Amino acid sequence: MTLSGYREEELVCNRASLIIHGGTEEERRSWAQEAARSFDVELVEVRQAADLANALRQRNGVVFIPDAVKLGREAQGLILRCLQMQEERPKVVVGVSGAADAALARGTLREDLHYRLHQAQVDLQKEGLRDLLRRRWALQAEQLAVKAAAARAAEEKARAAAEARRPGTVTRTFPKARKPVSSTRKSAPRNASPR
Repeated sequence: MTLSGYREEELVCNRASLIIHGGTEEERRSWAQEAARSFDVELVEVRQAADLANALRQRNGVVFIPDAVKLGREAQGLILRCLQMQEERPKVVVGVSGAADAALARGTLREDLHYRLHQAQVDLQKEGLRDLLRRRWALQAEQLAVKAAAARAAEEKARAAAEARRPGTVTRTFPKARKPVSSTRKSAPRNASPR
């Protein structure tokens, strides 16, 4: 099957839900995590059918299903209804452990769900894609480490500035004492009574 539709680099950073198949579960999860980072949201991973309905109620975010085949056809129907009916919905990353076409042929992947997402598929077995992703993820990890180090440095600088402003650590300077001003008037003796 020749796929037309979204390219992998478009799918990772747009709101389209998709099927990701092939590769390892960890590679599929890493791809979903990258998608979640591109929206600056947490990744919600669903491994059991009982947790699916609640996860799909989100208005945004990224919901990752490591292997939709393991959830069963009824749960796949929930995914399909979410995609068809919910105007505001999360990006749903539907994982399949082997090839999506093979799961479809075996009847373990719903045909209507596959049809709904057939324009948005990431095949991790595609030549060169896994190496490209590993390089991209390594670069992103370096960038995240640099950002984290910069954030720690800024936090440390702010902590040091706050520490310096504490009352016990501030050195106070007072104005120089003034010399007494001499008075030209004579004061009345203490024992004298006013007239």
